Amino acid sequence: MSSNPTLTRSIGLLRATAMVVGIIIGASIFVQPSEISRRVPSVSGMLLVWLLAGVLTLFGALICAELASAFPRTGGVYVFLKETFHPAAGFLWGWAMFWCMHSGIVAAIAVVTARYIGFFVPLGASGTRIVAIAAIFILSAVNYVGVRQGSAVQTFFTIVKVLAIGLMLIIVVALAPVRAGNAPAVASTSIHEFLLALVAGLFAYGGWHMVTYIAEETREPRKTIPRALMLGTLIVTLSYLGLNAAYVYVLPVDQVIHSERIATDVATALAGPRGAAAVAGLVIISALGALGGVILAGPRVYFAMAQDGLFFRSAGVPHPRYRTPYLAIVLQAVWASVLVATGTYRDLFTRVVYTEWIFFAALAVATFALRRRPDYAPAYRTFGYPVVPIVFIAATALIVINQIAAEPADSAIGLLIVAAGLPVYALWTRTTSRKGPVIDARD
Repeated sequence: MSSNPTLTRSIGLLRATAMVVGIIIGASIFVQPSEISRRVPSVSGMLLVWLLAGVLTLFGALICAELASAFPRTGGVYVFLKETFHPAAGFLWGWAMFWCMHSGIVAAIAVVTARYIGFFVPLGASGTRIVAIAAIFILSAVNYVGVRQGSAVQTFFTIVKVLAIGLMLIIVVALAPVRAGNAPAVASTSIHEFLLALVAGLFAYGGWHMVTYIAEETREPRKTIPRALMLGTLIVTLSYLGLNAAYVYVLPVDQVIHSERIATDVATALAGPRGAAAVAGLVIISALGALGGVILAGPRVYFAMAQDGLFFRSAGVPHPRYRTPYLAIVLQAVWASVLVATGTYRDLFTRVVYTEWIFFAALAVATFALRRRPDYAPAYRTFGYPVVPIVFIAATALIVINQIAAEPADSAIGLLIVAAGLPVYALWTRTTSRKGPVIDARD
């Protein structure tokens, strides 16, 4: 047994791509796309929103692909921000991730999973929390004993969900009657409403960047991660377009607008209660796949921070047998479970999640700053540069401005939560410098 254990490279292109797809396609696409159809109440307009959101997500993936090929290290976005701007920028990303953004996502997906399990086994409020916490700890345990096992489970769920989506589309085409004039006559949509719908669409594509966190556990990361990002976002975009086309093919747009569980309503219209049960099972599989991927990804950031002296030092040492960031996995599971048990993840997550787009804009800015450095040598360069990063920066600015304008009080609280990491960073770096350098297990 090595006295200085390192992370194990066991993730290839299939599993990396499955991670991108599995994390993005969670439960929201099966539950409530009504937010978009309410803003843009026409078939063509709704599908255009999903297409543009997919294109902008692809732009973000192209930018991350370049940065990942230049800095193929554990931590992904944290590393990109640290290397381009300042360690404090990376710390703020990790700070917001642990306390709000990432742990909040873990908690939220676990609760959705438990609620749909309740479709088959009545749980109640307390039972839902218990099942959600159990799901977090079971999938955390799988990831604890090895990235190979964790990525294999996540890949299995992703393959099943993509095949199920394909089967659902085939059934829709085969069984649904052709509806003439399905879309109601509506007034033209304002630019303001279209942008609000686009923002909702972009959030449904969230999580595309997380595959960059596992670079040091990926085989040939300078090639594999860029390819996984591009393939994954394309698969998701096609899946989203197909599903939404199926929704409006089966149901009138007015019903789509008011539906809270659109996929279940479509299945019920086609196959009755058995169809609804099948879709509930699909949502559980999809949510578990997303949950497994998110649980796998997050601890890699805390692991990288710990090795830089910006998180608990022991969290930066891989498990001597399983070669995983085991303490970071445990800490994430415990905190996410606290958020589930208290229900506080809703307020924390909704107030802070929009701030991640400020960091995404910074990644696009990073491509301009880094290309001026003589030592910058990415294996892949962003297709469409400089147009792609400029458009992406503009899109992220719209998201942030829209959120601040819509909910100024909550937005201010979210910014304050993130900014609170600055004094913590100052204190942590001062304490770390007194203790001496952290031993890097990768050396």
